[in-house]
Amino acid sequence: MKKFLFDLFPLILFFIAYRFADIYVATGVAMVAGIGQIGWLRVRNLRIEPMHWLNLGIIVVFGGATLWLQNEAFIMWKPTVLYWCFGGALLIAQYGFKRNLLRSMLHERIRMPEAGWTIMAMSWAGFFVLAGALNLIVAFSGWFTEAQWVSFKVFGLFGLMVLFVIGQSLFLGRYMQQGDQPSDQIKSP
Repeated sequence: MKKFLFDLFPLILFFIAYRFADIYVATGVAMVAGIGQIGWLRVRNLRIEPMHWLNLGIIVVFGGATLWLQNEAFIMWKPTVLYWCFGGALLIAQYGFKRNLLRSMLHERIRMPEAGWTIMAMSWAGFFVLAGALNLIVAFSGWFTEAQWVSFKVFGLFGLMVLFVIGQSLFLGRYMQQGDQPSDQIKSP
């Protein structure tokens, strides 16, 4: 739970700063929080995950452009770019390099046959592509205000991810293996 909250730290501070100031202050706060997050991990000699570096790079580039050009459109693109990077990485690894990134990261904690890992990776890729597209609709369609976009970014996208994880867990439960049964002895449904 602590790791989960730590990973959400810049997003939470972004939301709080936006409620008390504006999009530009919130963007600056999120940038400082992202840099602080990496600094904290370094000082504590903890592992800095690739996701942390990617998120920091995107917030610095898009947040920097937002502040420098005084144009909130850049920070509004940030969730889409981040999600599409995640989705693209999963697809490129799976089909370009024949490597399942989720299996590489989670194989010690989750046991599934290859069919389950493929479904998991492709469904996450699809989720990220769809979430990025939804962000663009909320941010730029003209149907929503900036404040509604901020709420969607913080609560809507997070809520969609929670629902997706629950649904995927229920679906992939039939692929999960128990005990010490070797993966190749489990048949795909």
